[in-house]
Amino acid sequence: MTEHLPNGDDAMRFVTQSEAQVERLPWGPHEWLCRPGLTQAENLLLVRVLMPPGEGHAFHRHPEMEEIIYVVSGTAEQWVDRDKRMLGPGEIAHIPRDMVHGTYNAGPDTLIFLAILSPAKIQGPPLIDVSQEEPWRSLRTNKA
Repeated sequence: MTEHLPNGDDAMRFVTQSEAQVERLPWGPHEWLCRPGLTQAENLLLVRVLMPPGEGHAFHRHPEMEEIIYVVSGTAEQWVDRDKRMLGPGEIAHIPRDMVHGTYNAGPDTLIFLAILSPAKIQGPPLIDVSQEEPWRSLRTNKA
């Protein structure tokens, strides 16, 4: 049984696998575990991403949020600005607010990672895709 808040609010304090809000995106399913409307989060977002082999979340930025990417399983080709690292289970990348970054599955298995973003409540767009702009458009082909 899920515990709801005593004030009658539908936001939860505990979120089970079956209660996660699943969003289907081109680079893999996103299982939202913490966000406004699901929990009372104002400062945190938490999403588990299941990225199939060969997929990636192309270069983008979050104008008002910083982010931590924590690899649960698989291998991530993680870019933060123009720096690239291969990350495995238990490793993270910290992305400062408004910094361009991209995450790509560099292994043969599904890449599973947690993305923690803050703050949860913002004024503008949560994400701006820059993958078709230079230098990002050709960065991976030049250095990968």
